[in-house]
Amino acid sequence: MSIDAAKGVLGDATIGELEAGLRGTVVRPGDASYDQARTVWNASHDKHPALIVRCTGTADVIRAVEFARSEDLLVAVRGGAHSIAGFSTCDDGIVIDLSAMNGAVVDPVRRRVVAQAGLTWGDLDHETQAFGLAVTGGLISTTGISGFTLGGGVGWLVRRHGLASDNLTAAEVVTADGRVVRADEREHPELFWALRGGGGNFGVVTSLEYQLHPVGPQVLAGLIVYPLAEARQVITRWRELTAQMPDELTTVVNLTTAPPLPFLPEEVHGTRVVVLAGMYAGPPAAGEAAVGPLRRLGTPIADLMGPMPYMGMQSLLDPLWTAGAHNYFTSAFIEPSDAAIDALLRQHLTTPTPFSELHLHQLGGAFARVPAEATAFSQREASVLCNVIARSPEATGFDAHVEWAREARKEIARHGRGTMYVNFTGDAAEDKVHASYPDAVHERLVRVKDTYDPTNMFRLNQNIRPSAAR
Repeated sequence: MSIDAAKGVLGDATIGELEAGLRGTVVRPGDASYDQARTVWNASHDKHPALIVRCTGTADVIRAVEFARSEDLLVAVRGGAHSIAGFSTCDDGIVIDLSAMNGAVVDPVRRRVVAQAGLTWGDLDHETQAFGLAVTGGLISTTGISGFTLGGGVGWLVRRHGLASDNLTAAEVVTADGRVVRADEREHPELFWALRGGGGNFGVVTSLEYQLHPVGPQVLAGLIVYPLAEARQVITRWRELTAQMPDELTTVVNLTTAPPLPFLPEEVHGTRVVVLAGMYAGPPAAGEAAVGPLRRLGTPIADLMGPMPYMGMQSLLDPLWTAGAHNYFTSAFIEPSDAAIDALLRQHLTTPTPFSELHLHQLGGAFARVPAEATAFSQREASVLCNVIARSPEATGFDAHVEWAREARKEIARHGRGTMYVNFTGDAAEDKVHASYPDAVHERLVRVKDTYDPTNMFRLNQNIRPSAAR
């Protein structure tokens, strides 16, 4: 259905009836704010929804879901709007935009926070750090909390406190039939299990309750940059160190291109480098012993590891990940064997743009101690998550960049079990969704989907198709 056709089907009276039941607003094609409202962070997804409903609360979400069901509209749910795989927008359907739902209530005694689903990690960290508390959040502060959490959530606290989803204690969900349910260990426990790693398959999550932990306000964190010539040595020594690192320390190896930043010598600008990033989630003074060996993996070009505010580390990479570029992310859980390191270095030498990267996220610690059956996120055995990122400021040639990422992922995945991180599948192809879950977990997710969304209204995600749609 084209936009013009949608406008014909959704007449002014029909849309007016929807608007009358909202405290939020409806944005339509032709409105002055439409182009801004339809735009997402990832420019590779340029869609034209028939309607964008900007919700201010749960009642608006209920109304939008009921409207979408009655008009048989494709539904996209938008939180932070990074839209790596394009799920938070669509052509001709309805976007349920939660970005105005951005409140949070912190209980510092119980160390809990109830956060509305439109918050970004920068928003949430601002509230929780006022009490010296935090939960595992994204590496970019503009990332929305909801999609990140529902797919797992890997960040600087993953080894100390587990995934974001491991710290989810409850969620409010509007289901496909317009009901509002609270999912936790006692109420709707199967839905609660599924929400922790099963993505946005089961309804519109309108608020999330997290367990918080003492973190900061100062941490020992930052970046150490090594030259390409030392890449194999750096990664090999890092691999050896990870077996001994305390849970408080989480590290990421980034095979990237040196940006033209003032702390890097001009002669390395635009050249391939290895960046070791990390954070010690304990007292900075206590972290020096753990961080010290990271400074001796090779001969640093720059050493920017030191005490900084936790929120500073959470937003440190933001300037490199601004909106408007074209992005494709894919992933593989791997073991960093010598052969895997060879594959990673081969792919690093063929990155198609200076902005395309390979990230090696250290896992283990609290992440690995969660029983595989406890949540839908069950890929607990791997020691490293490799994210393969194709990124370009231009649309021209981007299809070829995406193909590079897919082929790179294919080669790198041979050094693991072939599994993927559900938040970074690249797209919603059925084989990639299956690669994110063991068979038994996938079948259990199907049963939950059958209960809460049997018609697959919520299918713009890494989709778990219900039995009726298989």
